Amino acid sequence: MESIFTALFKYRPLLFREGELVFGTPWPIAAVLGVTALVAISAVATYGSRQGKATAGQRTTLATLRLAALGVLAFVLLQPTLVLTSTVPQQNFIGVLLDDSRSMRLPGESTETRGDFLLETFGPEGSPLLSELQDRFSVRTFRFSGETSRVADASELLYDGTRTDLAGALDRARQELSSVPLSGLVVLTDGADNGGRALAESLVPLQAASIPVYPVGLGDEALTPDVQIGRVELPRSVLRGASLVVDVVVNHRGYQGETVEVVVEDGNRRIAQEPIELGPNGEPTITPVRVTLEEPGPRRLRFSIPRLEGEAVVQNNRRDLLVEVRERREKILYFEGEPRHEVKFIRRAIEADENLQVVVLQRTAPGKFLRLNVDDGDELASGFPRTREELFQYRALVIGSVEAAFFTADQLSMIADFASRRGGGVLFLGGRTAFAEGGYRGTVIEDALPVLLEEPARDPRSAFTQLAVEPTNAGLSHPISQILPSEPSAEADAADATGPEMPETLDDAWASLPPLSTMNRIVSAKPGATTLLTGSSDEGEDRIVLAHHRYGRGRVIAFPVQDSWIWQMHSEIAVDDPRHELLWQQLLRWLADGAPDPVHVEPDREQVEPGESIRLRATVLDSAYLEVNAAEVVAEVTDPTGSVRTEPLSWTVDDDGIYEAVIPVSANGRHAVEVVARQGELELGRGVAFFQAGPSDEEFFDAGRRTALLERLAEDTGGRFYTVDDVDQLPEDLRFTGGGVTLTEERDLWDMPVFFLLIVGLIGAEWGVRRLWGMV
Repeated sequence: MESIFTALFKYRPLLFREGELVFGTPWPIAAVLGVTALVAISAVATYGSRQGKATAGQRTTLATLRLAALGVLAFVLLQPTLVLTSTVPQQNFIGVLLDDSRSMRLPGESTETRGDFLLETFGPEGSPLLSELQDRFSVRTFRFSGETSRVADASELLYDGTRTDLAGALDRARQELSSVPLSGLVVLTDGADNGGRALAESLVPLQAASIPVYPVGLGDEALTPDVQIGRVELPRSVLRGASLVVDVVVNHRGYQGETVEVVVEDGNRRIAQEPIELGPNGEPTITPVRVTLEEPGPRRLRFSIPRLEGEAVVQNNRRDLLVEVRERREKILYFEGEPRHEVKFIRRAIEADENLQVVVLQRTAPGKFLRLNVDDGDELASGFPRTREELFQYRALVIGSVEAAFFTADQLSMIADFASRRGGGVLFLGGRTAFAEGGYRGTVIEDALPVLLEEPARDPRSAFTQLAVEPTNAGLSHPISQILPSEPSAEADAADATGPEMPETLDDAWASLPPLSTMNRIVSAKPGATTLLTGSSDEGEDRIVLAHHRYGRGRVIAFPVQDSWIWQMHSEIAVDDPRHELLWQQLLRWLADGAPDPVHVEPDREQVEPGESIRLRATVLDSAYLEVNAAEVVAEVTDPTGSVRTEPLSWTVDDDGIYEAVIPVSANGRHAVEVVARQGELELGRGVAFFQAGPSDEEFFDAGRRTALLERLAEDTGGRFYTVDDVDQLPEDLRFTGGGVTLTEERDLWDMPVFFLLIVGLIGAEWGVRRLWGMV
């Protein structure tokens, strides 16, 4: 289209956008317009005086054609001229920024690799494009990836950068050329910007200095065929033995309908694999992968897909993630308001789990309590905790069939704060004095629950019903509902020989469980809550059996059944059936998972390049989980060689209880961070975190050309975006749109071919119409 425009209007559209239209006629414009008007009046009068067989409409048409031809001729006689501002030859500089990252090794549009185009265009042998630029500008060439530096030409590029800091490259080039008249910056890149800096910040000084940027996009917008692991949802820390359901997002082009295998490895050991059928091109496919982590300590997991035939990029077939597998006992308080079987069977379900400690407080009579599994004689000696410090020492809380009237108003607020402020998990079980039947409507607990409380039944006996439980779609992929053992035990195999067979699929594992009973009618979840289990009542009503939601820093779960022990003791359940045990182990593990310690630390990213810095961010709370601003916080960073360095963290002032430090990283490998917080002589707590230092493969993910980013970069700075197909227009565009030392020049428009064509066309059309209507 642009070539057609240029053929008709003599110049490219850019010149018309940048220029100003003036008239260069030596005669007064009013005189030219006046003569034109007289001729037009004469022409109209000529047709108006001719009556004959011509109708009024025909005469109007002919007069219009003649007036249009006269108008075009008058415009030509005014000698239209385009006034342009252009750069003065050899008086201005341009910066040429060449991408030196590893993504330049990927296929290009017109060359084997993207780097080949850089070498052909800006190499030592030169090119027509470079010659045109050098004829008009002083060219300064830079290479950039994670760092930016000057080079003589593209032959010095190595294409080994593991990051692309586009924002930093623009800043460096602008600063280095700030003392010379700068017409613009030309950036040849695929648009990757993973340096960690906001690109918008680097544009502000360019806009203030009126320095346009001219991006040249390299590579295709989408590499085909290709498959990549787009995202992996993995927590930073888990308990040893945790059974995780990890969502792996797979993107692809060119492999629709094919089945690939997602493989998970811990070091040299394969720990999981899951087949996945790829969907339509360009659409992400999400597959849940079940992973069990048994070895404690920091573990580096690799999620990968074996190389497929014809793949354009193979480096994006894998992602490495760091997870800390913690060897600790999660202390959970279970408060039950009456003697019932749930206490016994929950304790039995988790007794083999060395990472769970369930402390039981069971009311046996008014004012009398049974304490089980306490650490010492003073723990819970006065019953349910009366202070936040006492309650917040636990990482999770289970409330059984206890009426709301048992608690003081402050204790009810403490239970809600346990989730919202402390960040712990709270599980509410069903029973005859639980939920609405326990008087929790209108209390702070009702606000914390993930479900809506209905009006309690007037007759408790009518509230009783049995529920056939089944998982929802969300429940099937949730860690809590994975009640099939990953590897059948020898005892289970022996039991299979004499008892009921263990189901083979998760759907069958749930469908074959007997129904449970409930006294609490729960039918609706709150907005934002997730329902994992549902049940159909005797009357056919759908009930919620298990639902959860985030509440402040923590999570709250509703499990309104009263006899989950049936899943262990029913006559149809084998003695060694592990489903009840697995449910409660995973439920309590997930309940306590993520509950923060008073002091915890997180690096701002999981992986860092050697030579870069990483930001440590620590949260410091007291025993009541209130923010502490006057603490002394110190981090000990241990590098892979065992060398330890100490770094103080400073309070950020903007956020209560938040301390930060930026530390340089030099060694490849895994780094351990331990943060200690003290207030005077009192140690508030310790937090541990890990991060990895080493080359990144981010350059190969989403490795297509980022056209939208490059177009926005050009638009925001007053430049223009190019591809390798139209980059030959760059020298002329720089001449008329660049800054620096400029002069004014004029371009004649009166001799544009479009004017000749219009005049000839209008006169020819008038003659043709007259001939058609028999007027010649």
